[in-house]
Amino acid sequence: MYNATAWLIDRHIDGGRGDRVAVRCEGESLTYAAVQRQVFRAQHALRTLDVRRGERVAMVVNDEPSFVAWFLGGLRSGVVPVPLSTMLTADDLAAGIDDAGAGVVVVSAEYAAHLPTIAAGSPELRHAVVLGDGHDFGGDIGVPVHAWSSFTDVGPAPVAATNADSPAFWLYSSGTTGVPKGVMHTHGNLEATAVTYGAEVLRIGPDDRCLSVAKLFFAYGLGNSLTFPFAVGATTILNPARPTPAGVAELAGRERPTLFFAAPGFVAGLLDVGVEPAALASVRLSVTAGESLPGDLATRFSAHFGHPVLDGIGSTEALHIFVSNREGDVRPGSTGTPVPGYEVKLLDDADEPVTEPDTPGYLHVRGPSVATGYWARKDASQTAFRGDWLRTGDVYTCSADGYYTFLGRNSDMIKAGGIWVSPAEVESVLIEHPDVLEAAVVGSRDANGLETVVAFVVPRAGHTVADADLEAHCRARMAVFKRPRRVVVVDAFPKTATGKIQRYQLRQNLQQP
Repeated sequence: MYNATAWLIDRHIDGGRGDRVAVRCEGESLTYAAVQRQVFRAQHALRTLDVRRGERVAMVVNDEPSFVAWFLGGLRSGVVPVPLSTMLTADDLAAGIDDAGAGVVVVSAEYAAHLPTIAAGSPELRHAVVLGDGHDFGGDIGVPVHAWSSFTDVGPAPVAATNADSPAFWLYSSGTTGVPKGVMHTHGNLEATAVTYGAEVLRIGPDDRCLSVAKLFFAYGLGNSLTFPFAVGATTILNPARPTPAGVAELAGRERPTLFFAAPGFVAGLLDVGVEPAALASVRLSVTAGESLPGDLATRFSAHFGHPVLDGIGSTEALHIFVSNREGDVRPGSTGTPVPGYEVKLLDDADEPVTEPDTPGYLHVRGPSVATGYWARKDASQTAFRGDWLRTGDVYTCSADGYYTFLGRNSDMIKAGGIWVSPAEVESVLIEHPDVLEAAVVGSRDANGLETVVAFVVPRAGHTVADADLEAHCRARMAVFKRPRRVVVVDAFPKTATGKIQRYQLRQNLQQP
């Protein structure tokens, strides 16, 4: 038998470390013993709601102690928690919950207003649980709504008879096709990231304090804020609020983290707003992932804050970082070298190994934390999961001395702020505007070398596209990370003989002076 929660929580209680601080959130502390009681509470709630082993429980929850309780409570009961992005619209959430076939959804109070739409779009849903107050809908939404405060039993609950290969949790990723896919992970995958990246790269110990800008519903944030600190009995600093450079700097100054995790875009933001070095004076290592960190940005950040920044690449399918720079071995502009425990290789268009240094190839990885596949996506699973190798969709080169450098992706997908964005999805919203005839969305690099969303639009005859109107249109219909940061109005698009838009020409136009 093996259960991830037993390894992350019970092991510390049994070892006499229950009084160590596990969570700091909004000035409050929870010990490992207190977290375990909240895990028991979630388990009793799941039993009351008649959630059976293997059933999915969707979570639309901020980074708060209740996320930890429900996620780990689900694992300990053999239930499959499915954290979803709190940045999504109600319609997007309903589609994801319906795809997962979840019987229960747990939401933070500020997302309770999404429940009527979620319930209407999720036929399998039987119950909703709201964390906190403020969920009076003034009528029936189609399923019973329970307050988290109504579940009070914190007595011991049993550990499900799982093993390392048992289904544990799903994380939704748009991947390289733009279609959301449930990435299925096992109980053993969490520990696998802790004993590889956590131990070998971070060298995390019980006295570390982790602060992550990336939220817990991301694979990156889940490792940063839960797996790594809980693996060694350290402390995680949770921030329920939407992160801003100023807000995170203030939080770091108060809570004194030793390990800081962010995306390259946020790193640029900290420098742009002039955050003083003292704000991160307690940090011994910063980590970036989600997109490639430009070398100049890495150098400026390290020089300003006085500690190394380790850029790496991971994926939802691999659960966390598998190629990374290391403390004392940082090569700005490079992703670094494979994390011990993982193998990587580059293949060409014929699926033959790339053996010449500095020659582009498609990055593949295998290791102990790779997912078992995508939920109900046979074709996508067969494309990405090739035996025990994962095809990442990224194009890389490898130097003669073994350092990997990111070149781009073999699709039109955009990774803005570390989050995949589907051009087709954004285009479908743009062409709903009455002034827009056609739309094409591409990725472009900003002054810091970070990828952003740029929209090209062709106006309808006799119409004029106003930036402010189009921005308001997008703001009402899509998550902030999907919205174009720049709109370019053109008379027509370059197209092939068959009518397909030549996106590469649009990207080239952006690069011209």
